[in-house]
Amino acid sequence: MEKELRFKKEDLMDFVVRYMSKLGVPEADAKIVGDVLISADLRGVESHGLLRLGSYYGNRISKGFIDPTTPYKIISETPTTALIDGGNGCGQVVSYKAMQMAIEKAKTGGLAAITVKNSNHFGIAGYYSMMALEHGMIGICMTNSQPLVAPTYGRTAVMGTNPISVAAPAHKAHPYVLDMATSAVAYGKIQLYDKKEEKIPLGWGIDDNGLVTDDPKKIKPGGHGALLPLGGMDITAGYKGFGLAILVEVLCSLLSGGHFLTQVGSPSKPEPTGVAHFFMAINIEAFRPLIDFKLHMDEMITLLKNSPLAVDRDEILIAGQREFDYEAYNNINGVPLIQPIVNDLMADADKVGVSFPIDRVL
Repeated sequence: MEKELRFKKEDLMDFVVRYMSKLGVPEADAKIVGDVLISADLRGVESHGLLRLGSYYGNRISKGFIDPTTPYKIISETPTTALIDGGNGCGQVVSYKAMQMAIEKAKTGGLAAITVKNSNHFGIAGYYSMMALEHGMIGICMTNSQPLVAPTYGRTAVMGTNPISVAAPAHKAHPYVLDMATSAVAYGKIQLYDKKEEKIPLGWGIDDNGLVTDDPKKIKPGGHGALLPLGGMDITAGYKGFGLAILVEVLCSLLSGGHFLTQVGSPSKPEPTGVAHFFMAINIEAFRPLIDFKLHMDEMITLLKNSPLAVDRDEILIAGQREFDYEAYNNINGVPLIQPIVNDLMADADKVGVSFPIDRVL
């Protein structure tokens, strides 16, 4: 395993703001981008954290493929819905605004749904679904992405990893936070294993011939292998992940009139990616008292965690629990980054003329 270096969250945030500002991103927007990326690293989702700052966002902004000002606009709106054009800007910025809008509308309408088209990669989906928690709401978030996943019985990447996230508040227990790709794994994890020069688990992806592989180098965007849907091959119910990926396309791209499947552009090409998102907020108080819901969430979680354990297992984990525990630890001990990622961030910083934090927590 690569050695972890740890940094203060505020130092990394300052770095991201300075880095993005050099590229023309307004300071307030840069803080949103930074918070999303650093939150991923804090929660242990390093595949969607600062790993992508320069390689995806900085690279595309500097080449003019993403508009750093994120000139989003509302195309249509009702008291409980809206369609937003993301202006080919930073996906985190328009997504943050869209989820905020969904929450505000749900305060009076009971629930609200917002679709976004003409956007870009927005980081971890769980960030936006969790925005609803502090308002006593259930948050739902989905997004499509560039083609990286082969359909069941296929061998060519046609679909995106198309993640789904749902967050629901509890009383004393951690909130339930589902944040999952509809592929066997997010492509960022393939990149991470490649960077660490480690083999990937069998069942994550296939090579050019459609055969299962453990070599991350054989799974690259642009027609070189593909990720498998959630569940893997047909025999392990990969068709279920295939079906969920299409559900995401229906709600994100077809409902918004945005790009879908192979219409979504590759980050490596000089054109807008056209990513589409879907956000929903459900006001629990519109259905029943919030405290009753939270207490029942606690009861359900307790029943699940107290159910009989499998042999050699110590605990049943609820979606989001591991990430909340990891975040609490990292908030005290510093944001973890492996040396190769730090090296890349330092190189990216040099390219735009800013400094990367030298001081480490440990």
